[in-house]
Amino acid sequence: MKGEKIYIRFLELSDAQAVLNLNLVNKGFFEGYVSTRSDSFYTLKSREDFIRDSIKQREEDKAYSFGIFEKGTDKLIGNIALTEILRGPLQSCYIGYYLDLDQNGKGYMIEATKLAVRFAFDELNLHRIEAGVMPHNIRSMRVLEKAGFHKEGIAKKNVKINGKWEDHQVLAIISDKN
Repeated sequence: MKGEKIYIRFLELSDAQAVLNLNLVNKGFFEGYVSTRSDSFYTLKSREDFIRDSIKQREEDKAYSFGIFEKGTDKLIGNIALTEILRGPLQSCYIGYYLDLDQNGKGYMIEATKLAVRFAFDELNLHRIEAGVMPHNIRSMRVLEKAGFHKEGIAKKNVKINGKWEDHQVLAIISDKN
């Protein structure tokens, strides 16, 4: 799926080295927003296993993970995922993402989020997408709001980040199709 400056596509095993490089280069930056990662996370085998699992999750309609690529260079600059897909009366999922620190502030994540939302609503026929953002992560909240998400409230001590339970601002977007 193509935007103006980026495109997103499902990751393939051949992307494993690029995924590893992205995580290594941004290790310090990402650590402020994710759960604690072991040293084994930062290995080629681990990233290959991640991609294999992503493919399996997609085949089982449980999650859809996309690489974010810069148009023109085809460089992997991030990831965006629709996870914890619920069917039946809920028809919902969560969205999560990360972007190379050097690519922040260029509108890439807004484009990627809009593309993932379109995929969720048009291809997966989901009704609701939810995101959780630490309240101090204003830039991420702006990304979601510019992509059409609205704030719903604060989930207290919702996710353990670097050994500490962190509050998260809950944001969501609802499909106008169903």
